[in-house]
Amino acid sequence: MKKLMGCAAAAAMILPASSAFAARDYVWAAGSSTVFPFATRVAENYAKKSGSKAPKVESLGTGGGIKLFCSGTGDAFPDIANASRPMKKTEFDACAAKGVKDIVQIKVGFDGIVIATDKDGPDYNFKLEHLFLGLSSNVLRAGKFVPNPYKTWDEIGSGLPGNRILVYGPPPTSGTRDAFVELGIEAGARKYPTADELRSNNEKQFKAIVDPLRKDGWVDAGENDNVIVQTLTKTPGSLGVFGYSFLEENGDKVKGNPISGIRPTAQAIADGSYPLSRSLYIYVKKANVGVTKGLQEFVDEFVSDAASGRGGYLQGRGLIPLPPGQHDSQKGVAKTLPSMARPVS
Repeated sequence: MKKLMGCAAAAAMILPASSAFAARDYVWAAGSSTVFPFATRVAENYAKKSGSKAPKVESLGTGGGIKLFCSGTGDAFPDIANASRPMKKTEFDACAAKGVKDIVQIKVGFDGIVIATDKDGPDYNFKLEHLFLGLSSNVLRAGKFVPNPYKTWDEIGSGLPGNRILVYGPPPTSGTRDAFVELGIEAGARKYPTADELRSNNEKQFKAIVDPLRKDGWVDAGENDNVIVQTLTKTPGSLGVFGYSFLEENGDKVKGNPISGIRPTAQAIADGSYPLSRSLYIYVKKANVGVTKGLQEFVDEFVSDAASGRGGYLQGRGLIPLPPGQHDSQKGVAKTLPSMARPVS
């Protein structure tokens, strides 16, 4: 018996490193709460078609998912990171430091960030500068940055309702939060020459001043966007920030407000005219393809015409499809699996 055990141990020592993945017979994806319902639907269809075990899909937020994805190789870490923003340079480097290399970036569609209210609530015709003045911890007054003094929306814009500033949104680990800050708060701040000049001269200082959200008007509501929807119906006058797909699913309860005169619609998000539009991604560990059972097939299902193409079943859940040319290009990426370059920022 001891001899047999010794032989087994010796054999294990000479197995290739990739064999460590073999213990897991299902795909594991983690990350963005926005991508979560899409990835879940793909997982269901993949399991139904293949007869294989359904992939495990977790909603941890983009930052949380990428952090776990980048924490190491082997079956103790996800094969896929779902993301509602591009991977950052610092995250890419963290991956490399843990031996996670040859990462494949696949764009799966578009989404818009919605600023919603209860269906029966007042209408807010926001400009980007309203978002900056209402929600940043530091705002401009007389050409200088000061702690945010505003308490109600009508103090910021004469056409806005007089409700107190109370917005429920995603936490710092969320890609929705990151995108909202970049596309809404920073873009609003840059409408003012003083802030725009600061960004041109010292982007790091600009972000340090502008990006933090106020603690007396912004409430981190977790990664479950459905919770925010429920909160809006129970808290009159409040607003919520979440992905367009949740507006689609809950149109009988909440409504999206226009930004710069553009309402959040599938067409406006797809053509980029809606100011808070963004791309959605999945990041795949190339080393796990062919090792984790079903990984290639799951990725193929995600980018298939039936799933993320025009008229696909993900469009029915609120995903805004890529234009046909871009969609075909991403199908090619899923097939050839080129490693992404290190992000520039």
